Amino acid sequence: MSIHFAQQGEQPATLVIEGGTLIDGNGGKPVQDALIVVREKKFEVVSRKDQAPYPTEAQILRADGKFLLPGLIDAHVHYSGFLAELLLTHGVTSVFDIGGRGPTHAVRREAIAQGRILGPGIFVAVESLLGPTKPGRVVYTRERGRQDRPLTLEEARESVRRAVAGGADLINIRRGLTQEVFQAAVAEAHRAGLPVVAQPIGPSVYGREAILAGADILEHASGINISIAKDPSKWNGWGEIELHSLDPRPFADMDEGKAAELIELMVERNTYLEPDLIAQGRGLHRQRNEWELQDYELLHKPDLAYIPEGTRHKWMSNYTEFGEWEPAEREQLKQGFQNMQRFIGQFARAGGKVMGGTDTSAGGWAVAGIGLHREMELLAEAGLTPMETIMAATRNPAEGYRVLDRVGTIEAGKLANLMILNADPLQDIRNVQKIELVIKDGKLIDRSYHRWFTDSFEGAGVEAPEWVEALKRATLEGIRAVAGLTDPTWAFGQPCPGIESISPIMVTEGGPTLTVTIKGVNFTKKSVVYFGGRPIPAQLVSETELEVTIGARSIAQAGIFPIAVKNPGPHLSQPQWGNTSNRAYLAVSLRQ
Repeated sequence: MSIHFAQQGEQPATLVIEGGTLIDGNGGKPVQDALIVVREKKFEVVSRKDQAPYPTEAQILRADGKFLLPGLIDAHVHYSGFLAELLLTHGVTSVFDIGGRGPTHAVRREAIAQGRILGPGIFVAVESLLGPTKPGRVVYTRERGRQDRPLTLEEARESVRRAVAGGADLINIRRGLTQEVFQAAVAEAHRAGLPVVAQPIGPSVYGREAILAGADILEHASGINISIAKDPSKWNGWGEIELHSLDPRPFADMDEGKAAELIELMVERNTYLEPDLIAQGRGLHRQRNEWELQDYELLHKPDLAYIPEGTRHKWMSNYTEFGEWEPAEREQLKQGFQNMQRFIGQFARAGGKVMGGTDTSAGGWAVAGIGLHREMELLAEAGLTPMETIMAATRNPAEGYRVLDRVGTIEAGKLANLMILNADPLQDIRNVQKIELVIKDGKLIDRSYHRWFTDSFEGAGVEAPEWVEALKRATLEGIRAVAGLTDPTWAFGQPCPGIESISPIMVTEGGPTLTVTIKGVNFTKKSVVYFGGRPIPAQLVSETELEVTIGARSIAQAGIFPIAVKNPGPHLSQPQWGNTSNRAYLAVSLRQ
């Protein structure tokens, strides 16, 4: 039986879903013959058929024989605008971007919430706290630039306060902090009422230490493997690179007694695990061949041609990453992944709460959207019941990230995010993929792909900081780009400019004419600044600073707009650098 709108394509202010079996995300007994009333963006009534009145002017959607489920939540993404259709088509109506993308990323969050652009609801980290994992390691951070020492107590607290002021929904703490600093950052986040998602892979803080410090969520189930290893000293240096958080080999050394003790502590402290099994076992899953073929066919759809080529390559190369490993290392990897799944199952049976996440991104570890369905399959393989698996991708992320009052279940007063399925997910978790309709914020989602799809809020901050660093070194040292030349780098013609920062980085739409300060390298009297592809007036302050004037009409509407600097020729002695800078982005936020 097909589902039918009274007038196909309408987006009514009030919608009634009548009939079907409701699985509301709370874990209770399913409700037969459900009745759901959606008004504007929210659930107004959640009841049984014929047990509650509904408005006569409402559009009726009959769902007899179908199954109603909350919209899915991906607990771990690094969001880019081109992921929107992939996520929504597969029923993912909310995501948690835990990467620390700066305050400009909050602009897209508001644009989606107001319906200005298409996308799942997003909850964002504004910045990540991290330090070097060992002395001398170079670390680049958005606010502080280059450093090779751990954060101090006050720096950590200030980073949290800065994120809160920038509109963060959560605080992300990564590797390299001391135990004292880690605990101070958690305490500061909790004072602001925000959850902490952590990647504790050393060298001082691993899973157990993060749990005791009050971390709410462990992304990748990070640090657990070292905390339950039979011989932790065997893994000295583990965590010195980020990729170790997605390498399950230490789980092969799991001590069952330590595992049971740690699970008891986690349940007692209400610590959530977000394991990213789809990422941890990439290419090792028993469904590998099936999934690889599905991804290949999906990514070659003409209407998804807008997905960057680099992203396609990365998503497909995840299946072959471990193919060239030595047999012994590969076997250890497989054993570690199997033990990790077993640990997740033991944790769930003990009452622990698991979140479904994928770590999808433009260069990530799973194809957006379908990846979360596969994560649910892997959680079921680990031992979670179908209901527990559904909660891992609906209620648990909302609860752990402290937004259960808004999303995660089908209850009156919450955002109307739900899926209508053609088969019972409690019989087979793969039935969650049998989607008939997706509703997000009370509106029916067009589940087809569109080759013209774009997101005007894509981009934030300053591109290619490493390139700018190299340009600065070249400027200071001088380049002999043409054989035999002994002149300084810029002896002939104009130098190539580079942008290091702009200020402000975010303004509100409809504001007055704006002055923006651009700092960088190789600015000259001839430098031309382009805003949104058009030249704008610029004033040279020094070789490292420009001031530009942006007219009120240019920032009358919200968006993220590129800024670039071009030095007109000639460019005789340095053709390899060109004449145009990297790009920075000014975020124009929505007026409330």
